[in-house]
Amino acid sequence: MADIQQSQLSTAMEVAEREVARTMRREKISRTIRYIVLLIVGLLMLYPLAWMFSASFKPNHEIFSTMSLWPAHATWEGFINGWKTGTEYNFGHYMLNTFKYVIPKVILTIISSTIVAYGFARFEIPWKKFWFATLITTMLLPSTVLLIPQYLMFREMGMLDSYLPLYLPLAFATQGFFVFMLIQFLRGVPRDMEEAAQIDGCNSFQVLWYVVVPILKPAIISVALFQFMWSMNDFIGPLIYVYSVDKYPIALALKMSIDVTEGAPWNEILAMASISILPSIIVFFLAQRHFVQGVTSSGIKG
Repeated sequence: MADIQQSQLSTAMEVAEREVARTMRREKISRTIRYIVLLIVGLLMLYPLAWMFSASFKPNHEIFSTMSLWPAHATWEGFINGWKTGTEYNFGHYMLNTFKYVIPKVILTIISSTIVAYGFARFEIPWKKFWFATLITTMLLPSTVLLIPQYLMFREMGMLDSYLPLYLPLAFATQGFFVFMLIQFLRGVPRDMEEAAQIDGCNSFQVLWYVVVPILKPAIISVALFQFMWSMNDFIGPLIYVYSVDKYPIALALKMSIDVTEGAPWNEILAMASISILPSIIVFFLAQRHFVQGVTSSGIKG
């Protein structure tokens, strides 16, 4: 009898082991398929970027004659001539112009959005639900609807042909998406540390600076990255408000390089486009960990 029970137990264990092995094998195959699909999709998405970078090393006549990533006659002329831009200013001048309004936009967005989000998340203000609904409504409003009223307003204020219209509104938390993002992050954060700081005698601004801001660090970095990348790629804003060539950012400088009457020097344009995206790529990879953490944590609690 004991031998029969031992035999049945051994058989059951073998069946269980085979089932576990079969399950692990299925999971391994499924994981491998997912990785292969993600790899293929990633390569497809990176191909245009890789082609742009490789095309900047090709002569102008070779760019559209082949889809190969490897230049047949590699040359640095695209970078050398593109950096000169054909004007009295080199490409570095336009890059510096871009940072002159991108950095203030990032700083003002962080400060104003953090203060407004803290107010919405932690204080009971009159008509709070109405103002929050208004904030959400601004996220749904197309930015193009505001172009003409804003242009007329800044014209009357004498701010045209400057960078002020590009970053001054950000001092008033006009980017509803970032405010909403920080509010969602704060709603998932317990108030214990803030209440302890208030018991120790801290006022609201001290609680915000010494307690809330360190907790909000991942979300703030995400806001900064989003604003930095969006501002670096902004074309319509500088096009409307900036007239002088010496104040052009890189977006307008690249557009200026395209001559509609003759063959455009595409190797030079692609070379400068490759350089123009480097700041966004570098900043993103330096803060990638905080960026992912901030984006995922912002949706924890509604």
